[in-house]
Amino acid sequence: MNVKKNNKVQLIVFDWAGTTVDYASSAPGTVFDRIFTLAGIHLTREEINGPMGMEKKAHIRELLSCESGNRQWQQTYGRPWNEDDVENLYEQFEEALYQVVVEYSSPIPGVVETVNGLKKQGLKIGSTTGYTSQMMEQVIPKAAAMGYSADCVVTPDVTGKSRPTPFMLFECMRQMNVYPPCTVVKVGDTALDMMEGKNGGAWSIGILKGSNLLGLTQQEYENMDQENLEKCKKEAAKRYREAGADIVIDSILDLPEAILEINRRLEKMEEAVK
Repeated sequence: MNVKKNNKVQLIVFDWAGTTVDYASSAPGTVFDRIFTLAGIHLTREEINGPMGMEKKAHIRELLSCESGNRQWQQTYGRPWNEDDVENLYEQFEEALYQVVVEYSSPIPGVVETVNGLKKQGLKIGSTTGYTSQMMEQVIPKAAAMGYSADCVVTPDVTGKSRPTPFMLFECMRQMNVYPPCTVVKVGDTALDMMEGKNGGAWSIGILKGSNLLGLTQQEYENMDQENLEKCKKEAAKRYREAGADIVIDSILDLPEAILEINRRLEKMEEAVK
């Protein structure tokens, strides 16, 4: 990283579902399960969650390409899946998600106070998502009414590329007039979020509580015994780091301290090049 003098974090780019709203990214997971079940394909929650963070049409291709999805499609339809099947499933997905997404747009506990605190410190708040701009027209007003808003929202249809490419992140930087990338932090709840940040030369932070990667609903999280919960968190943290995460935090409430840690690292890097 090329560090200029007195560099500090300027911009935090959040994901939406599973990071700032929609605990455990339940809306897309629920809808994927529904449309694939209607098509005669039965996938586990882990299989459905695997590609989470991608643009949704690409997510459908991944589900059809996985061993279970591909095998079941062949057994059910007697042929390989094709792009017409992807388009058909996506149309069903988009219609169903559009109907329910607003119900899943409540901020995750801790988000409103944490983000507002970061804004008061002068940090800019960007966001990227796997949702389309049309879907976000449903999400943004609901989240704002409950206290959470970002300074910019970038969707895959704006850039023509989704994660793990960094182009949505770059568009946030452009809109917010922030550079270099080492002063940007990507915060998310999937491996693809971590890759998006690292591919753009930014810092990446993974959140455990409420995340798609941890894969627990709020009720499951609260009811799980501590030993098993810690085991699940350890495995999720490992997957974040394998995807390039610089820091893994327990909840969004820990983000301000993580930002301070990144600023300390930037200061050490600056001293090293003097």
